[in-house]
Amino acid sequence: MKRRNFLGNLGLTGTLPLFSFSNFSEPVNGPIQITDIQILKVTGTKESFDFPYQSQITPMTVYPEHRVPPYPDYKKVEPKSQGISNHYIRIMTNQDVEGFYGLVDWEAAYVVLNQLRSFLIGQDPLAIETLWDKMYRMNRHSRGGHYMMAISAVDNALWDLKGKYFDVPVYVLLGGPTRKQVEVYASCLGYSVLPEDVASKCSELKGKGFRYQKWFMANGLADGSRGLLKNVELVRTLRETLGEEYEIMFDAFNGWDLDYAKSWCNMVEEYRPYWIEEAFVSEKIDSFVELRKSTSVPVATGEHFYGRWEVGEFLKRGALDYVQADPEWCGGTSELVKICNLASVFDVRVIPHGHNIHSALHVIASQSPMTCPIGEYLLNWMPSKIHFEKYPLIPVNGHLDLPNRPGFGIVLDKEKVQKEEVVSI
Repeated sequence: MKRRNFLGNLGLTGTLPLFSFSNFSEPVNGPIQITDIQILKVTGTKESFDFPYQSQITPMTVYPEHRVPPYPDYKKVEPKSQGISNHYIRIMTNQDVEGFYGLVDWEAAYVVLNQLRSFLIGQDPLAIETLWDKMYRMNRHSRGGHYMMAISAVDNALWDLKGKYFDVPVYVLLGGPTRKQVEVYASCLGYSVLPEDVASKCSELKGKGFRYQKWFMANGLADGSRGLLKNVELVRTLRETLGEEYEIMFDAFNGWDLDYAKSWCNMVEEYRPYWIEEAFVSEKIDSFVELRKSTSVPVATGEHFYGRWEVGEFLKRGALDYVQADPEWCGGTSELVKICNLASVFDVRVIPHGHNIHSALHVIASQSPMTCPIGEYLLNWMPSKIHFEKYPLIPVNGHLDLPNRPGFGIVLDKEKVQKEEVVSI
């Protein structure tokens, strides 16, 4: 492709320390267009370890037959090899650039193939705002669920494509970087909540440089007062083990009601939790408002928010201290940036939920630390999500270095891929 000097045309001179714009170009063979959208299924094997996995409470655990044992007793075994497969989205164009993102949940991938692919072929992939708006307007159910997850997948892949087109990381396109590293908290889903196990694991993570940890509740309404006391014991164990200067968060995954949450908060305020997350399902905004008024424990939710409108209602009602919108589900990179802008008006922090890491990392890196101070890293889940990547994002001393590869920098490691196939429906 014939290249032109973009910075020169803007009247800018000089050099940037990390990135070169010398290849910033305008094609001579017509405008760039999407020629195809593919969902790739990548299969391989990975080494896994059995450990005493602790399930968290869920809304279903109010039913006795769906309760999970709060203290599982699984025997540890030697590592073993097991099959693994992940889905990725690829957006192809008539130029020498494509967008690539993943992993993508299958329910979102199905909607991409079944409803969005035919519309997007022939469109300008650089017109991300226009495409987002059109995808949102295409379907009467677009404001939530699997359709919004599909928009998220496409949007993230488009940002990857745009970064590659301009030869810069996505966070540069978004206005960053605002820092050289992004700090992440240790998200401890799956670890045993037995007090002796908690004390051992939290000390280990502190030694690895994590300054924040989030633990997940194993008891809910059906467990009565005994379960409530166990949830309080978890907080006390962490605080007494980690010390007063350490930050500890807690996740109830929609499994409580207002009275239960008030009781728990009243009993743990002295231990200064950093937040209580998803005490209720997202539609119960009145409960979030009332809880926040009744306690000094900060209130968080948002991984199941779909779009800025839902976030806006929570912010206007003063329902939250932390917004946890997830760019894999809430509408993608584009929507998460809008949510950050909206939250900044209310001086509410945005700490994205960590279903995946790439989009969240780049958005955080582009925002003021006042708006996005830290990110989430799911310790027991992320290794599978990034298994096939040649340059996996792995925290060191509780921080992730910003990647300097174009786009999101996701490259598959061919040595780990046993099979790669294009999915059809």
